[in-house]
Amino acid sequence: MTTAPPLVGVAHGSRDPRSAATVAELMDVVRARHPELDVRTAFLDLSAPRLRDVLGGVTSAVVVPLLLGHAYHARVDVPGEVARSGRPGVLVTDVLGPAVEAAALDRLAAVAGPLDDPALGVVLAGVGSSHAPANAVVAAAAAEWRDRFGWAGARAAFATAEPSVTDAIAQLRAAGARRIAVAQWVLAPGLLPDRIARAAAAAGAVVGEPLGAHPAVADLVVARYRETLARERVRRRAG
Repeated sequence: MTTAPPLVGVAHGSRDPRSAATVAELMDVVRARHPELDVRTAFLDLSAPRLRDVLGGVTSAVVVPLLLGHAYHARVDVPGEVARSGRPGVLVTDVLGPAVEAAALDRLAAVAGPLDDPALGVVLAGVGSSHAPANAVVAAAAAEWRDRFGWAGARAAFATAEPSVTDAIAQLRAAGARRIAVAQWVLAPGLLPDRIARAAAAAGAVVGEPLGAHPAVADLVVARYRETLARERVRRRAG
């Protein structure tokens, strides 16, 4: 019987202890919902344990980046750390990406109430990236939500890029939205999510919680793990 490799969820890390605590809580949910798996937690920087240390104790693993966009950390940092580990049996999955939308909509509904309201304007707020395609994913999700629910409008906004949450809220009000809610396209609390929440509150909008340990996020982590293992099995049979 072949033992399944460990699932290593890796987050960026933060000086804010709430961030690491939320990531640990998410991985606890993964563990509880999938007790058959060896689930481990790691960070790229600022929090412990570091990915390099976790990989140092295994011969094989599947690393799941707990990231919402395919920006610098996903494209450079994670594969770089895996390569430096010297463990050829380590696989890396795709990021969580837009598949987190079920959790984001749950967090939004918790503060906005029923989502089938044509007077509602929604800001989908992410941290932001210098990698434009990563920001475009957030904008595309906001547009899809607007069309699906028939809102007065929906805008993407960012803590570190344009448009800002403040500007996006102003645009929605100018477009006729009578209620404004901000959904956080963010995994865990921290300094930048706090900036999003402060801007929302200052503009009189309600704001949802970060995605955190939502069961849908936990199941997505496992889905990324399993689909990567399945692709690897196909590759080996073909090779």
